[in-house]
Amino acid sequence: QVQLVESGGGLVQAGGSLRLSCAFSGRAFSDYAMGWFRQVPGKERDFAATISSSGRITRYSNSVKGRFTISRDNAKNTMHLEMNSLKPEDTAVYYCAAVRSVNPGISKGTYDYWGPGTQITVSS
Repeated sequence: QVQLVESGGGLVQAGGSLRLSCAFSGRAFSDYAMGWFRQVPGKERDFAATISSSGRITRYSNSVKGRFTISRDNAKNTMHLEMNSLKPEDTAVYYCAAVRSVNPGISKGTYDYWGPGTQITVSS
């Protein structure tokens, strides 16, 4: 069974940076495409970034493109989300997700496994 655990959340001022990590266990990490989603209370869980199983292909939502960078280390079973130029509207719970697929996915329905989430709060 795949298990995912996010880390690196916290409180940051607008314009600052944070790096999220997602630790993957239970299966062969290199068989799984990965994604980051985020959710504000009372709203849908929204796509932020995704990366293919090899790491060669990445996609971003328009709201984070140019500010966030997704990456993975298949040797360490870890995925990261480097977040720069943070804005108050980036405040949310961030979730990592996994699906046994080569291709990255932007739809939350694509993913089979989810982490418990980590809170990011950006103060103005």
